Amino acid sequence: MNDYLPNVIKQFNYYKSLGEKTFLQVSEEKLFWKPNEESNNMAIIVKHMSGNMLSRWTDFLTSDGEKDWRNREAEFNNDISTKEELLLVWEKGWSCLFDTLTTLTHDDLSKEIYTRNMGHSVTEAINRQLSHYAYHIGQIVFLGKLITDSNWEILSIPKGESNNYNKNKFNKPKRKEHFTDDL
Repeated sequence: MNDYLPNVIKQFNYYKSLGEKTFLQVSEEKLFWKPNEESNNMAIIVKHMSGNMLSRWTDFLTSDGEKDWRNREAEFNNDISTKEELLLVWEKGWSCLFDTLTTLTHDDLSKEIYTRNMGHSVTEAINRQLSHYAYHIGQIVFLGKLITDSNWEILSIPKGESNNYNKNKFNKPKRKEHFTDDL
């Protein structure tokens, strides 16, 4: 369990990088495209994630994760208008998350915190948020793939390259490292 915090920080960084690699492939105007009226565009997903991050990670150990100043409903208003603004909102949320995670200690992991008055260990709360953000990053990546179509630059193992990828991995000695260390 001593490597949990460094590992989870790498996981969060990995998902953050997938979002950023997607933003690089999408033109500014397409950040605001959505497949239908019931869907969210990338900008709305970013705004929601950032609002969630600011609420959950501010005063993480000492106050409820659902802050009274958060306006979750407003997170779904499409009022981000530029890529620059989107990236500022994105960074604000991630900075809050990483500023908090890097201050936690192993002893903090078993402490109890609350989100909407529901108790979680710190480990459970971190895992809950990691899953939540991975879900939304998946949406962002999927939208990016829809938007760019055949111009999409794959973010994982390219089709037809699994055998080569595995061969490369198995040609290395057994080791302990995070799967993102060589990405």
